[in-house]
Amino acid sequence: MIIVKSPREIALMKEAGQLVAKVFETVEPLMKPGVSTYEINKVAEKVIFEAGGSCPCKGYYGYPAGTCVSVNDTLIHGIPSEKIILREGDIVSLDVVAGLKGYCADATRTFLIGTVKEEAERLVKVCREAFFIAIKQAKVGNRVGDISAAIQQYVESSGYNVARDFAGHGIGKNMHEDPSVPNYGTPGTGPLLQEGMALAVEPMILEGKKETKVLGDGWTVKSKDGKLTCHYENTIIITEEGCEIITLTEGEKKLHV
Repeated sequence: MIIVKSPREIALMKEAGQLVAKVFETVEPLMKPGVSTYEINKVAEKVIFEAGGSCPCKGYYGYPAGTCVSVNDTLIHGIPSEKIILREGDIVSLDVVAGLKGYCADATRTFLIGTVKEEAERLVKVCREAFFIAIKQAKVGNRVGDISAAIQQYVESSGYNVARDFAGHGIGKNMHEDPSVPNYGTPGTGPLLQEGMALAVEPMILEGKKETKVLGDGWTVKSKDGKLTCHYENTIIITEEGCEIITLTEGEKKLHV
């Protein structure tokens, strides 16, 4: 069942969204060679807990951390570890879900560690651009498939593949709600978009083939061919005018006014 949010609920979700943004602002200086993914998660959790928030990921079906930190060929669900140390040239995705006052917001950023190869930089750029192209379709009267198709078309026309086994989703009181928002699809299909719907739209793309594999820990998802992957995500609210992104940092807002 798709839950349309009231103005009160949207206001609370926006507070959660700004907490997610604060995490990104706080951890960005840590995104450098020599830092472990464990340390990044530790700081992210501290920001959330000190604000009175919660980490819905922690304990979710046994997941051990408050965030997912995924490096290079790890597409999503990278478990933070003291053994995974960032190196010059890496790309690292930080997926953050924060709960605050009973509502959630969810976003992901992929950071460049030091100087990265041109191919890696382009992958990150295309992944981010796919999100902003897709949300032009996120408006009343369109359908979820319009968002999905826009992601797929842009990513594939740029020479990459979209993940098929994982998708964006509705969000609100719960981290995952209806509807599913795949990264591929057909325009004009899927649930109708209505004012007040809240969605986590998240291009997950692969430099090589679309096939992925899950490691023995039951969580870590990697590209099957070992090539680079990228993930970019924001929580959006469908409005009268189109949609509003509620998880942008102050710096990002200046770029998207």
